[in-house]
Amino acid sequence: MSKGPGLYTDIGKKARDLLYKDYQTDQKFTLTTISDTGVAITSAGTKKGDLFLADVNTQLKNRNVTTDIKVDTNSNLFTTLTLDQPAPGVKAILSFRVPDQRSGKVELQYLHDYAGISSSIGLTANPVINLSGVLGTNALALGTDLSFDTKTGNFTKCNAGFSFSNADLIASLALNEKGDSVNASYYHIVNPFTAVGAELTHSFSTNENTITVGTQHALDEKTTIKARVNNAGKASALVQHEWRPKSLFTVSGEVDSKAIDKSAKVGFALALKP
Repeated sequence: MSKGPGLYTDIGKKARDLLYKDYQTDQKFTLTTISDTGVAITSAGTKKGDLFLADVNTQLKNRNVTTDIKVDTNSNLFTTLTLDQPAPGVKAILSFRVPDQRSGKVELQYLHDYAGISSSIGLTANPVINLSGVLGTNALALGTDLSFDTKTGNFTKCNAGFSFSNADLIASLALNEKGDSVNASYYHIVNPFTAVGAELTHSFSTNENTITVGTQHALDEKTTIKARVNNAGKASALVQHEWRPKSLFTVSGEVDSKAIDKSAKVGFALALKP
């Protein structure tokens, strides 16, 4: 296990990754090239039905400063500057999007053996302020995540979470949407090749439950299969193969058992990296 409790976004992350990461019903292609000077250029294209989306991302690292510049097919320019370790355990992030003048944001992260803090503020006249913090260790952590809109004077987000971990399992419980919903997740390593996970979300306002369970298994060092099903009757599966170092080919599919007459959704992703 890693040292320290991490950030608030790490609570329940293992279960979320097992249940949702890499599943898709679109077609995606990603190609990354690295120049002799260390500049990494990533081109990505995604086909969603009849719509095709593409973007180009350029990443430049100079000592402890990383600059990411991305342009998409909608003529949006995304820029992120990351300053790593200006002080022990600290990371500073500046991000903005052109032409959206209200998108600028500054974020500070601090990781300690017994704490993880993240704060951000929008670069506007009446910014939204975000603050999250976690106290504990890599085995037991308790945290909260808050957002405050200075224009309206209201809290737009107020969440709290708890996580327990040991060598082979991670369990978490989170209260979200200002106390309107509760989320419980569980991740368990069955053996070195197999892991299982589950997530339960209950909404107090609608009295609805959403349950998702899944598993992943490593067939060998380069091939992984995953499967999941939820209480709405949707079942998904994927196969991911690392056919060369850092280059992945993924095929995934989804079937709705309550609408079996409809065709299954199938997607694939190809990521090529040097």
